[in-house]
Amino acid sequence: MNRIILCCAVAALVAACSTPVKLDPTPVEDKSGVAVTQGARAQPPDSTVGAANRVTPVNLSPVRPPDAAPQAGPNIVYFDFDSFEIKPEFERVIASHARSIKAEKARKVVVEGHTDERGGREYNLALGQKRSEAVRRALGLLGVSESQLEAVSFGKEKPAAQGSDEQAWAKNRRAEISYR
Repeated sequence: MNRIILCCAVAALVAACSTPVKLDPTPVEDKSGVAVTQGARAQPPDSTVGAANRVTPVNLSPVRPPDAAPQAGPNIVYFDFDSFEIKPEFERVIASHARSIKAEKARKVVVEGHTDERGGREYNLALGQKRSEAVRRALGLLGVSESQLEAVSFGKEKPAAQGSDEQAWAKNRRAEISYR
């Protein structure tokens, strides 16, 4: 009898921990024209195609002390409600940080995913993780080494703005790029 009760309790616990969040990864669009497969890095287009495709190399040597935080501009990517899709207006933010991170191979970066207060704890932790993973993957596609990146989720536990209105919620739906 005890075994039956134990099995029922375990089944109820597992059922209670399930989440309705769809956690399938969104497809990655590579705008360079090179096919991208899951887990693969995009290769730059062939530079011998024509003069229009030639790019002047950029000097990525650091010009600041090694322990100072990079001056890559804003370090927050905001998301729409119930979404972990990176909006086009934040692609430049991510590209700027990718250049800074690639310039210093010893630099470690943590991408922190956050959500607004709506939804359950497990749901928000999963959504925050998906947001941080989306930014981490975008940095990886831009050439940042996976060993330099870590993605974590805080869910709704560390709000940037207090309040229960759309303005506060919009500020809390974010991923922060944090240098270590």
